Amino acid sequence: MTYSPVSLRQAALRHRPLMLVAVTMVALAVVSLVGLAVDDRTLAGVPVWLKPFKFAVSFLVYVVTLAWMISLTRRGRRVAWWAGTVVAASGFVEVGLIAAQAARGRQSHFNVATPLDTTIFLLMAVLIAVLYTATLVFAVILAIQRMPDRAIAWTLRLGLLVALVGMGLGYLMVLPTPAQEAADAVTLVGAHSVGVPDGGPGMPLTGWSTTGGDLRIPHFVGMHALQVLPLFTIALGALAGRRPRLRDGRVRLRLTVVAAAAYAGLVAIVTWQALRGQPLIHPDRATLTAAGLLAAATAAGVLFALRRPAPAPSLPDDRSEVHA
Repeated sequence: MTYSPVSLRQAALRHRPLMLVAVTMVALAVVSLVGLAVDDRTLAGVPVWLKPFKFAVSFLVYVVTLAWMISLTRRGRRVAWWAGTVVAASGFVEVGLIAAQAARGRQSHFNVATPLDTTIFLLMAVLIAVLYTATLVFAVILAIQRMPDRAIAWTLRLGLLVALVGMGLGYLMVLPTPAQEAADAVTLVGAHSVGVPDGGPGMPLTGWSTTGGDLRIPHFVGMHALQVLPLFTIALGALAGRRPRLRDGRVRLRLTVVAAAAYAGLVAIVTWQALRGQPLIHPDRATLTAAGLLAAATAAGVLFALRRPAPAPSLPDDRSEVHA
C-alpha cells in the first residue's frame, strides 16, 4: 500500500465531519494568535489565549490523523465513520468551551468557582469521556483490519493504544490536591502541577512547570504516539530504497515494535517523574538511570531487529530423486 498525500485527500472526502473540525481548529489557532498579540490578560500566570491555541493545534493534528486512519479501514468502516463523527462533535464542543472560557477570562479546567464554571467543567469531563470511548471503539476496529504492510498495520494499532493510555493519564489531573481537600472554600478541583501550585515558572510555549512535576507532559507525549509512531514506520518504508535491509517487511515490523515499546517506556518515565513532583528539565539520578536503561534496551532491540533474517529452509526436489 502506498501512503502519499493522496491518502489525506481521500480522508478529507471520506470523513468530512473530522475535516470540517480541522478547518475550525485552524481558524481558532489564528484567532488565538491574534488574541495573544492584542490581549494582555493572563490566567494562572500565562496569557489567556495560549491554552486555546495549544488545544486548537493539538486537536487539529489529532482529527487529521484519525480521518486518515479511518480512510484505511475496510472492516467495520461504517462504525469507524460514526466513531470519528462522535470524536469530531465532542472535540469541537470541548475546544469551543475552552475558547469561550478564555474569552471570559476564566479557567476552563478545574474551575468550580461559580455554578456556570462548574457546569462547564463537568460538561467538558463528560465530553472527554465520550471522545475517549469513541477512540477506544475505533481502536478495536483498527485491530481487526488486514493491511498489506504488517509494519503499518501494527504501528497504527500500537500508536493508538499508547495514545489511549496518554489520554487516560489526563484523568490524574482532575484529582483534588491535598491543599484543595483541606480548604474551606473550594474554587478549583484538580491541577496539572505536582508539588507546586499551578501558574508558577514554566517552559516557553508549553508552560510546563520548571519547579515541580507536570502531568500535562505524559498526557501530551502519550497522545501524540498517534502521529510519532506511524510517521516513524512510514519513514522506514521511504528509506527502504536506499537501505536494502529495510526492504524486508519483517525487519520493518520488528523496528516498529521496538519503537512502540521505547515510546511506551518514555511515557512511563515522564509519568513517574511528574508524579514525584520533578520538573522535566531537572531529572534526578533515578530518572536518568531509568532513561539510560530504556536507551540501552532500545539499542539492543534495534540490533536484534536489524539482524539478517535466517534463509528459508530448502525443500528437497522430488524430481532429482532417483527411484529404483
